[in-house]
Amino acid sequence: MRLTLDYDRQGLDVEIPDANLHGVLTMRPVAPLPDVASALRQALRQPLGTRPLQELVPGRRTACVVVSDITRPIPYRLLLPPLLEQLEQAGLKRGDILILVATGLHRRSTRAELLEMFGEAVVANWRIEDHVARDPGSHRFLGHTRRGTPVWVDARYLDADLKIITGLVAPHLMAGYSGGRKAICPGLCAVETVRVWHGLEFVGPESAGVGLLEGNPAHEEAVEIAGLAGGDLALSVVTDVRRQVAGLFAGSLEASFRAAVARFNEFGIAEIAAPADIVVTSCGGYPLDRTYYQGIKGFAGARPAVRPGGTILLAAGMREGLGSDEFARLVLEYPDLRKFEARVAEPGFFVIDQWQLLQMAKVARHAELMLYTDGLPASLLARLPVRAVDSVEDGIRLALARHGQDASILVMPQGPYVLPRVANLGTMAR
Repeated sequence: MRLTLDYDRQGLDVEIPDANLHGVLTMRPVAPLPDVASALRQALRQPLGTRPLQELVPGRRTACVVVSDITRPIPYRLLLPPLLEQLEQAGLKRGDILILVATGLHRRSTRAELLEMFGEAVVANWRIEDHVARDPGSHRFLGHTRRGTPVWVDARYLDADLKIITGLVAPHLMAGYSGGRKAICPGLCAVETVRVWHGLEFVGPESAGVGLLEGNPAHEEAVEIAGLAGGDLALSVVTDVRRQVAGLFAGSLEASFRAAVARFNEFGIAEIAAPADIVVTSCGGYPLDRTYYQGIKGFAGARPAVRPGGTILLAAGMREGLGSDEFARLVLEYPDLRKFEARVAEPGFFVIDQWQLLQMAKVARHAELMLYTDGLPASLLARLPVRAVDSVEDGIRLALARHGQDASILVMPQGPYVLPRVANLGTMAR
C-alpha cells in the first residue's frame, strides 16, 4: 500500500507491504468549526467555569495574551484577530495589551515565524514579545510547590491585570496532553523551574507518558505551578487531521483544558487490537519535525503501538539540525543512552533540554529505534543513538529481517498527533 506520511512541509510517500500491514492509525473524520471567529466570540460570552470576557475586563488596565511559539501548529491567524478585537471592544487599549510568546526553553521567535503564525496585521499593529527563560531578571519568585519545585514565572505575565492563556491540546509525550497549564509551565517559567520539572522525578516515571493525566507527576506539577501564577481566562484549541479547528473552549484553565481533552479523545484516539512488531511513524511534519530534538516526540508517540522488543521507524524532516546547542552537545556526548541515564541520575547534573533525551532513553528501552531523514548529514546520523536508514522502505526491510517476514506493521502518518490505544486496556487519558 502507498501511504503519505506527514514529513516536513511536503509529505513523504512510502510503500508498505500489504501482507504485513495491520492498520493505519489516524484521526477519525470530524467536521471542523464552520466559522472560527463566531465560535470564539460565543465561547467568550459563555465560558466554562468563569465569567464572560466582557465581565472580566472592566477595571483592568493591562492584559497579557499568552501564545505558543512556532513549534505548535495553532491557527492563530483565525483566533487572535477576533480575540484582540473583543479585548478592545471591552475597553482595553491596544497599547496596553501584550502578546507574550511562551517559548519555554526554546529559542526566540524570528520575525518570519511571527508573520507565519499571526499574519502581517497582527505583527505590525500589536506588541509581541518572547519569554526568555535564561533571563533571571525577567521572572518573579512565587515560592515552592508541595514537591519542592522553585517557581519562577515571567514578570510581564504576573504584572498584567488580565491574564489570558491560549494553547493547542494534543497528545504529549511527558505531560499527557499539551496545552492548558503547559503554557505557564514550562512556557513562561525560568530555567530554575524548568530544570526541576524536566528532572527524573517528573520525566522518569512510566505514568509521565502520552495520554496519561491521573497520577502523572509532570501534569500535576504543571497544574500546581499554573495555579500559583494565576490566570483569568484560557482558550484551548483542538485541531483535526487537516489542522482545522475542531474544538474551541474558553473558560477557566482546568475546565477549558479538560473539555478540549475530551473533544480530542472523541476523534484523536486510534484503537488497536494489540501492539505491532513494527510501527512506521512521523513527527507530524512541519513545524514539529524541524529538529531532532522535536523528532523524539515521534518515537515517544509511537511507543504505545509497538510491542516490547519491536521496532519504531520514524521519518522526520529535521531541516534545522539537532536542536539547541546544549541539546546537540548532550546527544553527541552520550551516544550510549544507558550511560546518559546513569549520568542524569547523579546529583547536581543538569543540561538544558536533557529531558527530551531522557524520553528517548525510555522509548529505546522498549523498542529498537530507526530514523529516516534527509535533513541531517550521514556523518552526523552515524553519531546518534538510532539506526539511520536510507529510506523508509529500507528500514522496513531491515525490520522484517529482524522480526520475521510475517511481522505486523502499524502506520501512524500524523505521528504524535494521534493517540494509539490498545482496545482492551481502557482509556489512557484518565
